[in-house]
Amino acid sequence: MATPKTHHVGIVMNGVTGRMGTNQHLIRSICAIRREGGVKAANGDTIIPEPVLVGRNPAKLQELATAQGIEKWTTDLDAALDDPANTIYFDAQTTGRRCDAVKKAIAKGKHVYCEKPTAVDSAGALDLYRTARAAGVKNGVVQDKLWLPGLVKLKSLIETGFFGEILSVRGEFGYWVFDGKGPVAPQRPSWNYKKEEDGGIISDMLCHWQYVIQNLFGEIESLTCLGATHVKERVDEDGKVYKCTADDSAYATFALKNGVIVHFNSSWTTRVHREELLTIQVDGTKGSAVAGLRDCKIQHESQTPRPTWNPDIESPIKFLDGWSRAPDWQVFDNAFKVQWELFLKHVVNDEPFAWTLLEGAKGVQLTELAEKSWKKRAWVDVEPLQ
Repeated sequence: MATPKTHHVGIVMNGVTGRMGTNQHLIRSICAIRREGGVKAANGDTIIPEPVLVGRNPAKLQELATAQGIEKWTTDLDAALDDPANTIYFDAQTTGRRCDAVKKAIAKGKHVYCEKPTAVDSAGALDLYRTARAAGVKNGVVQDKLWLPGLVKLKSLIETGFFGEILSVRGEFGYWVFDGKGPVAPQRPSWNYKKEEDGGIISDMLCHWQYVIQNLFGEIESLTCLGATHVKERVDEDGKVYKCTADDSAYATFALKNGVIVHFNSSWTTRVHREELLTIQVDGTKGSAVAGLRDCKIQHESQTPRPTWNPDIESPIKFLDGWSRAPDWQVFDNAFKVQWELFLKHVVNDEPFAWTLLEGAKGVQLTELAEKSWKKRAWVDVEPLQ
């Protein structure tokens, strides 16, 4: 039996001074893995990530590196990629900057892992995958929601046959994003609401719904989507009022090849009257479930009440009382961290990793088709990517 090895893996992390890059990818994933002594591979090896922070603002980079005890940071992407100690390139920049940087990393022989959307259009996203495959580098796209505790529980229910035949799925995502005109500061960056800067909730969220639907419920055959820009003006980071040119809400319906109907509402202009920012209700012939980010509530057919319509009296049925919690049958780690660990084991020891840049291209394709549906006010088919 081979003696276990310790692998120090340099990771060029570009764009991690943003909210998501800092919190989820750096602090709660890479730094957390380092604190725990690395990732244990199937063969007993230990993989320790060695991050190199890259960005355009040296002050932000230095502050972040110091706060997290990271020695290496630079504004010179080329120098970081030229360092043979760095074998992985990670990109969390804004979408418009991603393709060029990822291609540069591929050309340097780096394995690549990046946030979604992987490109501003499906042609660019598919080209990234083809380029990585031709170069022989390992590649992946972040699809974090697959490891959320609520969705892991939901997948377990599906696999054990709890639902019987699944009939329909209804997703609700979103919250109120303040426009900045009052005393409360906006909690999302201004580029999210500018089409010219690749903003919009369709491009931001439907790539998520694509992989959630595909991995849990089935392949999408066709869709219809209506977008909207409900809030017309917002205030940017410099206190200036700007016109919103990107959609802040989207109402999409997906017909799956297996007959399941899925509907998702996505909105930054809704006030939350549900237990979590994301809820997904699944209805089947034998049971139903409502999954959130962490929790999952279920109702078997044996617990299902028999209501009758009578608006003249107070309902004798307390509907919410008829649901129970799916058990916490395992310890759940941060979803981003779980996928990072899988990718590191894939790079170092060739352990399986299914979430390639091709999967990322499918998400971008779906956002394009949603935009097309909105423009045409029509159903559109989802053709397999070649």
